[in-house]
Amino acid sequence: MSPDPLDPSRRYFLGQCTGLSLGAMALSTLVGRALAADGAGKPGLPHLPHFAAKAKRVIFLTQSGGPSQIELFDEKPGLTALAGTELPESVRRGQRLTTMTSGQKQLIKPAATKFERCGQSGQNLGEWLPHLKTVADDLCVIRSMHTDQINHAPAMTQFLTGNQIPGRPSLGAWASYGLGSENRNLPDYLVLLSKMQRPSDQPLYDHYWGSGFLPSRYQGVKLRSAKDPVLYLRDPDGLPRELRREMLDTIGALNQQALARSGDPEISTRIRQYEMAYRMQASVPELTDLSDEKDEVFELYGPDSRRPGSYAANCILARRLIERGVRFVQLFHPDWDHHSRLTSWCTARCRDTDQPSAALVKDLKRRGLLEDTLVVWGGEFGRGVAGQGKWDSPEAGRDHHPRCFTMWMAGGGVKAGTTFGETDDFSYNVAKDPVHVHDLHATILHLMGIDHERFTYRHQGLDFRLTGVEPAKVVKGIVA
Repeated sequence: MSPDPLDPSRRYFLGQCTGLSLGAMALSTLVGRALAADGAGKPGLPHLPHFAAKAKRVIFLTQSGGPSQIELFDEKPGLTALAGTELPESVRRGQRLTTMTSGQKQLIKPAATKFERCGQSGQNLGEWLPHLKTVADDLCVIRSMHTDQINHAPAMTQFLTGNQIPGRPSLGAWASYGLGSENRNLPDYLVLLSKMQRPSDQPLYDHYWGSGFLPSRYQGVKLRSAKDPVLYLRDPDGLPRELRREMLDTIGALNQQALARSGDPEISTRIRQYEMAYRMQASVPELTDLSDEKDEVFELYGPDSRRPGSYAANCILARRLIERGVRFVQLFHPDWDHHSRLTSWCTARCRDTDQPSAALVKDLKRRGLLEDTLVVWGGEFGRGVAGQGKWDSPEAGRDHHPRCFTMWMAGGGVKAGTTFGETDDFSYNVAKDPVHVHDLHATILHLMGIDHERFTYRHQGLDFRLTGVEPAKVVKGIVA
């Protein structure tokens, strides 16, 4: 990656190591230029993208908990004849199980759904996804995803940051750092969490959308379905906006002096974030007010779309955000953890997400936005073929399964109407064209015009990248 004269880490090094007044003066000039560029809306690093981007923006529909590929995307009709028999050791190969099922026999549980070939492309989708079937020809389905982690928190952390240990920047933070936003009044990276109709027992940790060792300005900003969509954004009652402006100018001047003395990049972040918050006070209320949407939009996204904070309402907000130039929007929908009551549990999550996800693809397409907007749908791993509990009981479920799972993508330069990769007859191991989480990250960056091997950030003397030091490749088979 070519040097960035405005890199905060470089400014910090100069400020800490030179101790020269001349250096401080030069630093102050650089900062002034940087902030001026930011105020004008200049996005990201000056040398990015590395090449022409197919996707200008990303909407990541994160399904937390591990959706079952066996019921939804990966038909295995041969399992019916094997129902209740033990999974062959030649298939299992001694692979790790969670403590929840390691003490029981691995008895095969066939899919609870029927599948249907859909569209001209013949995408094979489960019956619990009737709306997704209507956009089958727009989808690129990856059946050969795999990961290294078998439990939720480390698997989701790796899925979103490239490493199982918290502390690394998320994919959205990397995109924010590299490419910025096209709207100076909104953050580069916004996060929407589904407000569930029943209490969720699955935590969503802040580091899933955190900035890690990047300056904190690149972390995801949460939009809430509440009176105050962003916490601490609204001024106290009785504080005129003019006085707020004067206060910010005074604080900004003091922070500039501190920045010139120390070069601490977090001071630069603080200056930018104060200014961003001020601009967001006007832009966010308009953005989150869906009253200007037509009735047919709500009908398209489904009956839950008028409920603030629902997945459906958040899909509408995601479209509004990317229309306004936000680079990376991430939705989180929890409770895909089907350890028991698979049929009722999984169908409930499908009811939440199927129609809105399909509607988002349709809505972007009719507005001419799908071509350069990448939509990604998936969770941290899949589900195993063995039943958890008594395999033929209505109470049975499926345990975690990192060895293979399914995701889909649409728009933004992927091959529409295609299926990539294959699993074995048990949906247990990848049989063809494996796609590791690191490969997924490399491919998303590639579609955004970024070479993942050249996109780095120096931290504690090392050049870190999203894809780490492990082998990672762009999945050329899904790139249009």
